[in-house]
Amino acid sequence: MRGVGVLRGTRWILRDVDWSVEPMQHWVVIGANGAGKSTLMDLAAARSFPSVGQVTALDEVLGEVDLAELRQRIGFASSVAAQLIDDAEHVIDVVRTAAHGMSGSWQETYDRTDDLRARDLLQRWGVDSLAKKEFARLSEGERKRVLIARALMSDPELLILDEPGASLDLAGREDLVARLDAFAKGADSPSMVLVTHHVEEIPPSFTHALVLRDGAVLALGPIGQVMTSPILSEAFAIPLLVQCVDGRYTARSTSS
Repeated sequence: MRGVGVLRGTRWILRDVDWSVEPMQHWVVIGANGAGKSTLMDLAAARSFPSVGQVTALDEVLGEVDLAELRQRIGFASSVAAQLIDDAEHVIDVVRTAAHGMSGSWQETYDRTDDLRARDLLQRWGVDSLAKKEFARLSEGERKRVLIARALMSDPELLILDEPGASLDLAGREDLVARLDAFAKGADSPSMVLVTHHVEEIPPSFTHALVLRDGAVLALGPIGQVMTSPILSEAFAIPLLVQCVDGRYTARSTSS
């Protein structure tokens, strides 16, 4: 992204964003509610266009490329994506339909390779036993893992996860963080971007961080240089003590 801004009405949701994600990098994007995180991810996932500036995704410039083809190369899991899935859809089809870029099964056919890949992804994310279960009957944690499996169905070169830990309880969050960490360490893992506003959700293997405040980049770079008490205190407008133990971050207020 170069000089990127998003204007809605008279308000700049994003402004002056310069950011690059390189191969094999795993980024966390963090900031308070309303900082512009989800809007930034919509641009990165080729789901929307900037008002100003240029977005280049996988060497393709938005506005000069077939979006349907580009989106197949980008895995994207978000609450918005979940809303597009029919509650009655079986889990195996939630994942398998992503091979055709669809949100539900219709009249398309799948070969054995599609079926095996979908089942392998469900197993990798610990939800293979739910293959025949309806999506509406899943717990929040199960839904999150199914959506990640779906995002990986097309074997993307970039994986974007927009707040995958939202609404999870402690056990669900820790299970998700462990699975994301193991996946990120794999030799076949794509570049990844994880959006959160909770530092506890950051897997230890993530390499870089971008901090947003009021639609602008406050800081970005190697994670250890960015995830600091001064930077996050400014981002969340509250004095914070940020600590890292064994690659896991915590933050607590220091105000009396």
